[in-house]
Amino acid sequence: MRHCLLPSLLIATLVQLSGCAAYRDYDMELQQTTQQLKAGNIDASLALIEAHNPDEEKDLLYYFEKGAVLSAGGEFSQSQVAWRSAEQMVIQRQDTIETTGDKLLAAMGNHWGSIINDKLRRYDGYDYEKVMLTTQMALNQLAMNDFDGARADIRKTHEREALIARQREMEYERVEEAAKASGARVHYKDLQGYPVVMLESPAVIALKNGYQSAFSHYLAGFTYEALGEKDLAAPGYRQAIELRPDMAFFQQALRDLDSPGLKADESDVLIIVQSGLAPARSSVRVPYPVKLADGQVIVANVSFPVMIPDTSTPAFNQVAIDGRQKKLIAVNSITDMSLRTLRDDMPGIIQRTTYRAFLAADVQATDNRRDPSKASYVTHWDGFEQANTRTSRTLPSLTPVVRLRLKTVDNLSSVPKTPGVAPPNILLNQTRHVIGRRASS
Repeated sequence: MRHCLLPSLLIATLVQLSGCAAYRDYDMELQQTTQQLKAGNIDASLALIEAHNPDEEKDLLYYFEKGAVLSAGGEFSQSQVAWRSAEQMVIQRQDTIETTGDKLLAAMGNHWGSIINDKLRRYDGYDYEKVMLTTQMALNQLAMNDFDGARADIRKTHEREALIARQREMEYERVEEAAKASGARVHYKDLQGYPVVMLESPAVIALKNGYQSAFSHYLAGFTYEALGEKDLAAPGYRQAIELRPDMAFFQQALRDLDSPGLKADESDVLIIVQSGLAPARSSVRVPYPVKLADGQVIVANVSFPVMIPDTSTPAFNQVAIDGRQKKLIAVNSITDMSLRTLRDDMPGIIQRTTYRAFLAADVQATDNRRDPSKASYVTHWDGFEQANTRTSRTLPSLTPVVRLRLKTVDNLSSVPKTPGVAPPNILLNQTRHVIGRRASS
């Protein structure tokens, strides 16, 4: 019923603000795109991304997805172009002073998103997407054997984490103040029918937050070590250990930093085999009872986001290096990071959603008072009431790695291959190598 109350001018404003993208079926679009990606049909996947984004002005998700698909196809330079565009959008929205018009549009989107639907809020990317953006860009650089370029992107990752930490603290304080002012504190465990199990899994709770990646810091350590900057490599390894103290793999890297160097005929090789897809976001309806000042209790059917992990692509536990099986160690999970992000975001989501529930219940209560004979204590169906399901889907879900000392004369030809991409033929001819592969089904 709420949308019936909005004047035509407001609806026109919302269309101007958010466009049709607000109600795109993003999950369906990405199912088609990722289906082609998993099959190794890089060109078909890219064509779908372009077909689903016909407007001249592209959004952040367009650049996220395009960069990931190009990277999976081995087009690292083109991938960097797309991801640099995404990076610039993130910087403009987070790090710089926006124009008055930008601020007004963002504020209007957030305001009406709180009243109508979170899909009307501007999509600025989740924190883990921003951190993994520069991490994946560093991997692109390393795939092109550009350790200096990787160093620059790694530094951006550190700066991004520090900025996010400050913004998270301010957001936490804002939500706390709003909860105190309203006198209402609702936890996601209190939502009838909401699947809390995934948000309470040990792997999710063990994470310090949803945006810091131990793998990103380990990669920083390895890159600095390869560049001969051991004084910078050590903090990278230490930060990885702090984030994942349970992983002996990270501890070993720090110990080896002070060990004797490589032999003349040895190469230190880090093999990274990324697989799977970032989880989808879906919308689940939850009945939420609202007690009004006149004593009426109206049940509002509101929506909250849930994560749907990718189960369509196999995980890789070992890799054959020229006939020798080597165990892979999983050092990063985008699925766990996204679940932890949702867990941390739920207080703000609940705050906005319960506000919408109150508005819907108040409208129903007014109708009840006008005509008690037709009183209803459940709000009417509202097609606008959907959770925000936008999220990047083409990020690799899992990042397993192995670090080996191999003879520099070795020629690696059995590293996992991506369908549609020329098989690798890697000559170990330098002190340190990073070999990254995006494995598919």
